[in-house]
Amino acid sequence: MNQYVILFDINETVLDLKVLKPKFKHYFGDENHMDTWFSMLLHSSTVCIATEVKTDFKSLAKAALDALSGRLSIALSTDGCNDILGTLANLPAHADIKLALTNLRKANFKLVAFSNSSLALLSSQLKNATLYEYFDDVISVESAGTFKPSEKAYKFAVNKLDVPASHVRLVATHDWDTHGALSAGINAAYIDRLGATYNPLYKKPNIIGNSMGEIAQKIIEEKLKILASNEP
Repeated sequence: MNQYVILFDINETVLDLKVLKPKFKHYFGDENHMDTWFSMLLHSSTVCIATEVKTDFKSLAKAALDALSGRLSIALSTDGCNDILGTLANLPAHADIKLALTNLRKANFKLVAFSNSSLALLSSQLKNATLYEYFDDVISVESAGTFKPSEKAYKFAVNKLDVPASHVRLVATHDWDTHGALSAGINAAYIDRLGATYNPLYKKPNIIGNSMGEIAQKIIEEKLKILASNEP
């Protein structure tokens, strides 16, 4: 039987971006500018998908900082920029991550980190958060020359894993990401970390929860039902 694989989005889903808020408070005067910056970053990555611009997530993160600085008429120093981007590589894991990953591995799922971050940044993030050993594989969209939610990104991951798409599920806290996965023909699970309303225009996954522990339990239960239904 082919193995069941879970792809995990990393930024915000696995790693906690809130540690960046004090940095934005310090440099921009308001911690809520972090949300604006991250939205600008995601927006620019989507523009790059649509217009086939080849770049990397760190470059887009810096460009978004520069754009935010201009909008706010704030001169962000090189040291300040490096401080924020350095913190992006040192995000802590959400408190519910390690136990959930452990339980999923015990249930014989293959766990894969899957991110828009470059492979170098992604590897640093996981090592600095002491999560690297929890994953069986690490996949960056960098090698696909695109970003999520491009269909190409998800299909690149499936092809690299060499498993049927029906045996792959993405876990993410972004509805655009779960929608992208479902549109590409793989399963998804949405963890509601941000309290935002799921976009009604997007495809909705069959597994939704408020914590990674809840998501993991539902995924395990679904697998057991599938295996039971396949028994002779």
